[in-house]
Amino acid sequence: MQKLLGGQIGLEDFIFAHVRGETKEVEVTKTEDALGLTITDNGAGYAFIKRIKEGSIINRIEAVCVGDSIEAINDHSIVGCRHYEVAKMLRELPKSQPFTLRLVQPKRAFDMIGQRSRSSKCSVESKVTSGRETLRLRSGGAATVEEVPSEFEEEASRRVDDLLESYMGIRDPELASTMVGTSKMTASVQEFAHHLDSVLGEFAFPDEFVVEVWAAIGEAREACG
Repeated sequence: MQKLLGGQIGLEDFIFAHVRGETKEVEVTKTEDALGLTITDNGAGYAFIKRIKEGSIINRIEAVCVGDSIEAINDHSIVGCRHYEVAKMLRELPKSQPFTLRLVQPKRAFDMIGQRSRSSKCSVESKVTSGRETLRLRSGGAATVEEVPSEFEEEASRRVDDLLESYMGIRDPELASTMVGTSKMTASVQEFAHHLDSVLGEFAFPDEFVVEVWAAIGEAREACG
C-alpha cells in the first residue's frame, strides 16, 4: 500500500470498486459491426464496460453505463469468461437482429461517480485519459503497479486496437497490448502468426488480418524511431 500511495499511480488513473448493485436488461439492435464498447475484466470471471464511444450504438442506449458488469448475452451467462471472449461473442451476433444484455450496475461509493445525464455518457470515464502507471488487480495475488508502456507500445497498441475494432466491432486495448507484446518476441510475420496462434488461438485470426497487424506494428515502430 505504501508503494501505491508514494506517487506510483498517476493523477488521472481511475479505479472502480465494484459492489453488486441493480440488475438491468437492455435490448440492442446491431445495426453496424461496431457496438462502440471497450470491455475489460477483473481476472476473476467478470467483464466490465470500460469505455463507450461517443455516437456509437451503445452510446445511444441511455441505460448502459461505464462500470456496468456484463452478466449475460441473450440469457446466456458469461460469468467466468475473459473480456476478449465476451468481445468475440458480441462480434459474432448477427446484424439487424435485436439481442439482450443483462447488466449489473455497481453501487457508487462517491457522489461524483453518478448516473450520467442525457448530455453526458458516464462523463467520469470520458474525462479520464491515461495515467503514468497501470494498476493490475489480480484474482490470485496482490495488486501490482506496472510501468507505463513506451511511446512505441502505446502507438502500436492504438493502431492494433483500431484494426481490432474494424475486425471485431469492439475496441479491446488489452488484447491489442497483448498482440504488440507478442510481436516483440518475433522477427517475421510468419513467426508472429505462429506465436499468436499459441497465445490467442481461440480467435482464429485470418492470415490477412495478422499481416495487417504486423504491418501496423512496423509502422508504429518507424513512426516512433
